[in-house]
Amino acid sequence: MRRRGAAERAATGAWLELSVEADVEAVEAVSEILGRVAAGGVAVEPAFELVDEGLGARVDAGRPSVVRGYLPAADPAIVEATLEETTRALGHLQAFGLRPIGDLQTRIVHEDDWAAAWKSHFPILRVGRRVVIKPSWRRHRARPDEIVLALDPGMAFGTGLHPTTRLCLAALEVAADGGATQGTRVLDLGCGSGILGIAAAKLGAGSVLGLDTDPIAIEATTANARRNRLGRRVVARQGTLPSGAGPFDLVLANLIASLLITLAGGLHAELRAGGQLVASGIFVDRETDVRAAFETAGLELVDRLAEGDWVALRAVRTT
Repeated sequence: MRRRGAAERAATGAWLELSVEADVEAVEAVSEILGRVAAGGVAVEPAFELVDEGLGARVDAGRPSVVRGYLPAADPAIVEATLEETTRALGHLQAFGLRPIGDLQTRIVHEDDWAAAWKSHFPILRVGRRVVIKPSWRRHRARPDEIVLALDPGMAFGTGLHPTTRLCLAALEVAADGGATQGTRVLDLGCGSGILGIAAAKLGAGSVLGLDTDPIAIEATTANARRNRLGRRVVARQGTLPSGAGPFDLVLANLIASLLITLAGGLHAELRAGGQLVASGIFVDRETDVRAAFETAGLELVDRLAEGDWVALRAVRTT
């Protein structure tokens, strides 16, 4: 494509939308690259199929997603430099050849339309058997057995679109069926948007503490908890382990394998005897390492869920 043309068409009061088609496993890496330059935020449009006569949607993990970022288009020189920087970073990612990533595409979105543009990419999603993720601006008539999470995705984390989040929600449902959430104390480590902690509260948890090192995540979790009328039961603060607030009955940790391995002992320490851990963000080729770290720390594996190349593990503190 002719990059100079995109910069020349930029005008005051307009935004430039950057979009990249990416395999579902490459979404987070592409989101991170666009997030470096997208002052207007990043959104992920999953491939989905309509269900319930078009009233809902289900993610199709076999098809690529589209990652979109928005930046002010007032200064053509800045736009041009940004496009070159982003194209170069995506090229480095494509060179690894691990997951298919498309070319960078651009289009101008006018001031009055840009905020609505990214919101249009978030449908109502069903995860697991009962959980429904409803973007805060959409309407949904809940069924009697549904757990509805009203969520503002904010800056693209924890929307329920990524397999790791969906796996955690599914594992949380299983744990709840066994009574692990009813009236219990829950720690949501790396809370992001607060989606997991809010789901735990909706499934009966008495209190939830969200921890994250990113202050934006704390703001997002707090806002989403209030949006779901859970401001008193779901609280968030900046930090990591040790929490200083344990022991907990249930710990939710949607992180990455290397962090789970490093924090295995700390996760064990946060749990009461018999307490459960739901851990995700584990790429299948690191599963053996994570299992070994958990077993060494005194966490016994009781369940495994998988989607594509991602795995979630549910474990119990035995010692």
